[in-house]
Amino acid sequence: MPRSQINEIPPYKKYNHRWDFKLKLLKMPKEIITTDDLMNFKLELLEELKKLLREHSTGIHKRYLKSSEVRKLLDISWGTLQNIRINGNLPYTKIGGTVFYDWEDVQRLMEKYKIDNSD
Repeated sequence: MPRSQINEIPPYKKYNHRWDFKLKLLKMPKEIITTDDLMNFKLELLEELKKLLREHSTGIHKRYLKSSEVRKLLDISWGTLQNIRINGNLPYTKIGGTVFYDWEDVQRLMEKYKIDNSD
């Protein structure tokens, strides 16, 4: 940029880029948001969330889970899952090198060791 043009640039543009943002804010149209607007937005957002939940929850659940899926579901290590399997607490099916667990067996295991503190 030629030196003659440098003097033509306003000082706030030479040194501070934040002024551009502030000037844009001043030029933005102002709109008053009412509580009714917020309520409508809230209802629209809730409906969208419900729709998304319905779409994801109506999917078919897998009947058989791989070891990694059971580990994530129960938040346990490989060794713990192997011990549960070896002790006979969780039936499994092995096809090739992959171990599968029936979803219902995993649920039964959870119910078997459920602790009821309501007494």
